Amino acid sequence: MLAGIDYFIVIAYIIGMLLLGLYFKKFVNSSEDYFLGGKSLPFWAIGMSIVVSDIGALDFVGVSGQAYRYGISVGNFDWVGSVPAMLLAAFIFIPYFWRGGMYTIPEYLGRRYNQKVRTIASVTWILFFALDLGVLFWASAVLLNVLMGWPIWISIVATAGVVGLYTYFGGITAVIMTDVVQFVIMFIGGFALVFLSLYEVGGWDNMVDKIATMGPEYRNHFDIIQPQDTKSPFPWTGILFGLTFVMANAYMIGNQSIVQRCLTAKNEWHAKASMIFGSALKMFIPILVLFPGLMAVVVHPGLADGDQALPMMIKSILPPGLVGLMFAAFFAGLMSSVDSLLNSTATLFTKDIYEPFIKKGADDKHYLKVGQITTLVLLLIGVATSPISSDFPGIYVAIQTFMSYFQGPIFAILLLGIFWKRTTEWGGLSALVIGIGFAVYLNVFKEQFFTIEDPFLYISWWSFLLGFIINVVVSLLTKKHTEEQLKGLVFSSKILVENKKL
Repeated sequence: MLAGIDYFIVIAYIIGMLLLGLYFKKFVNSSEDYFLGGKSLPFWAIGMSIVVSDIGALDFVGVSGQAYRYGISVGNFDWVGSVPAMLLAAFIFIPYFWRGGMYTIPEYLGRRYNQKVRTIASVTWILFFALDLGVLFWASAVLLNVLMGWPIWISIVATAGVVGLYTYFGGITAVIMTDVVQFVIMFIGGFALVFLSLYEVGGWDNMVDKIATMGPEYRNHFDIIQPQDTKSPFPWTGILFGLTFVMANAYMIGNQSIVQRCLTAKNEWHAKASMIFGSALKMFIPILVLFPGLMAVVVHPGLADGDQALPMMIKSILPPGLVGLMFAAFFAGLMSSVDSLLNSTATLFTKDIYEPFIKKGADDKHYLKVGQITTLVLLLIGVATSPISSDFPGIYVAIQTFMSYFQGPIFAILLLGIFWKRTTEWGGLSALVIGIGFAVYLNVFKEQFFTIEDPFLYISWWSFLLGFIINVVVSLLTKKHTEEQLKGLVFSSKILVENKKL
């Protein structure tokens, strides 16, 4: 249970975030303000927002849990995965999306291929984000239940209410600027836990020695590169092909909640710089979220659920005051992840589904209201789907499994769409539909194809490869686009600039 000072810190933080988020309501006068912040935000704020929303509650609880079970190999998701992908996005993809005046990634796919591809990609991301919200709400409930004794459903509903309020009124400007404060709080709280935990276990070398004596199942705990036949979800082959080549790039280049932040930049330079700055900050994330799980192996051995490692470390290591700060850091991560998903999904629905199919040509205020209403509906969906996470062995693996259904095929058509002029609309559509279907098939019958428990990295790779091949074959057999149709949409052509002053 929290001490009085901890409750004060947590309540002050929540009230402060609400007031800060609501302050930005006055800057929201149009749908562009709500979805793109009026294209006025600086690179440092965007970069911090990208990082804090990406690590969030999912990594604090989930990565610590995976480190408790499998060791430091989970750090590959940032060191080997995110950083190179963010640099690729900064120098190649972000300039195209920003100059093209895009609101969403599916909007680009619709221009490059056809409306069917845009709709399928958008609906897929909307469904994923709704499930993702459920996973994040469940992560908050795990911590609140252990730390404060709150019932699961009360924790979930309370979190949804707090975040939903300022996201509804303030749009993406409120999301990004509250993320800046949440980033600072998260780093202070997170590193306080790391340093005190390291002191508790007697230093790094002492921790390594203790874990090494705990049995053969821990012999690979400090190997960042895992053997191909490992029982963990992180074999080197999956890390190389599934993560480095596919999932990391698909996430940083094709993820609406990441890219949309860059589209709020005041100019192209700030758009690029936001990703570069974010990649530098990303290097510190594994230290922040992975190390507490490792140290929990020594402090709390034998936990039945690895996702309990972080809450137990907070409870046993931190003194009053710092417990409240760490809880605020966790809540910061949770709120930044949830608010970005809410705004990004509202953008996808409003721009890719509602405006083209339900009500074309309405005034801008109407689309602003639709985006806000969508935000509320998504909150309800996230709360309703949160128990799904309890059916998976780890929260982190749950979200990676969801993503493996579609990230490979979407990245295949995105990559070919920008770099290969010959790609056609039917090539992209065939690759997307067949690739997603193949990924679902591999997930359903994974025991027949894979030896590891959670083969999401392999599934991403094979669905990407199949989508890539199908796109090439079908494109060569169908009519190619004209140079005029491709203007501003492929790497070799001049980027289409918005018909207004940037």
